[in-house]
Amino acid sequence: MTREELFQWVKQEYGTEAEYPWKDSNAVLRRADNDKWYGVILSVAGSKLGLEDDNIIDVINLKSDPMLIGSLRGQKGYFPAYHMNKEKWISVLLGDAGLDEPIKNLLALSYELTAPKKKKNTSK
Repeated sequence: MTREELFQWVKQEYGTEAEYPWKDSNAVLRRADNDKWYGVILSVAGSKLGLEDDNIIDVINLKSDPMLIGSLRGQKGYFPAYHMNKEKWISVLLGDAGLDEPIKNLLALSYELTAPKKKKNTSK
């Protein structure tokens, strides 16, 4: 999934438009109900993610469950989150068709994890 395909999919699925807060190619996906980010799309030199070259690649940072992150990090296309909390976020390579469905599933989880907190009912 390319970044353009990703943007089309999240618009259809979540009604989200990519935002460009840094006035460059890096974008955020923000929930409409609480303004929290559930995805960050970044162009990063491969070497900054532990790859052997400096080719620029696109990744998406997604909030996830720490246990799931631990199991994904050893797989191809998954990296410790770039410029985010590495315990709660993970970077996933864009442009690899084999990762399209996992990205959609992780996007759904990230969207859920960034939802507004439910208020506790304190009345008795």
